[in-house]
Amino acid sequence: MLVLGIESTAHTISLGLVRDGDVLGQVGKTYVPPSGLGIHPREAADHHSQMAPQLLSHLLDRHGVSLSDVDVVAYAAGPGLGPALRVGAVLARAIAIKLGVPIVPVHHGIAHIEIARYATKSCDPLVVLISGGHTVIAGYSDRRYRVFGETLDVAIGNAIDMFAREAGLGFPGVPAVERCGESADRLVEFPMPIVGQDMSYAGLTTYALKLLKEGVPLSVICKSLVEAAYYMLAEVTERALAFTRKSELVVAGGVARSRRLREILSQVGAYHGAEVKVVPDEYAGDNGAMIALTGYYAYKRGVYTTPEESFVRQRWRLDAVDVPWFWDLCNR
Repeated sequence: MLVLGIESTAHTISLGLVRDGDVLGQVGKTYVPPSGLGIHPREAADHHSQMAPQLLSHLLDRHGVSLSDVDVVAYAAGPGLGPALRVGAVLARAIAIKLGVPIVPVHHGIAHIEIARYATKSCDPLVVLISGGHTVIAGYSDRRYRVFGETLDVAIGNAIDMFAREAGLGFPGVPAVERCGESADRLVEFPMPIVGQDMSYAGLTTYALKLLKEGVPLSVICKSLVEAAYYMLAEVTERALAFTRKSELVVAGGVARSRRLREILSQVGAYHGAEVKVVPDEYAGDNGAMIALTGYYAYKRGVYTTPEESFVRQRWRLDAVDVPWFWDLCNR
């Protein structure tokens, strides 16, 4: 079975191929907004529309398959930016109608988790999902991923990106802020708003910008912001590990590329006897392979729809989605 996956939730348009549960590959292009500006949904959608045909052709040529070989089409149905989501959905519908094949709507966040489980050979982990749009600590229980802690406002990646943009550090913001902070010789105290098991990151961005206006060295602000943001996440993760007693801790999403965050979470895992596994860099960001892979799992368990019912959902909670294939990965 050959599954084509289409990812277009935010700034990246990416297509991937999975055959019989094994990732063949992926291609993608990222929309980079003008300096000092964030993502404009319509401009991102225009970018995706222009890039999609050539990416599809390139992906098929690279792996020596034709479009007619595709058995299932999967697309990221949400959450994400409406105009960008619709580009992927329209492409998926067009291919499904042309080929007469099933179409599978995929939750973007769950796809991040599944590609991380696949790549790290994990069975039943506690998952830390961290990206520009997600900050969630979750674990599987009773048919779904259950949330043990999450952001109350903006995601950790988004918060750091916003500061980077205002400070003139460019995009993507997380690696730029981390690099900036490497030369700092001290830290300044930051608020660390944790409410029960949840975190609030918007205030960290506001506080960092306040320090910038007050003349605190940029490198010091960057290092302090990163440390505060990551240690907030580590505290909630530690509580979740203590509660669930999971033996594996999987780190997924674009911010999983952060070496500093990996160091911090490795210490948390070691203290609680949990093996820490981090998604490989090639699958950390938004990618079509994770959509194709999750689409494959879903279709094998009877989850698919028709082009007429292939909607998108800008707001779609991760814990609202059934995951009937969860234990299948433990029997590979």
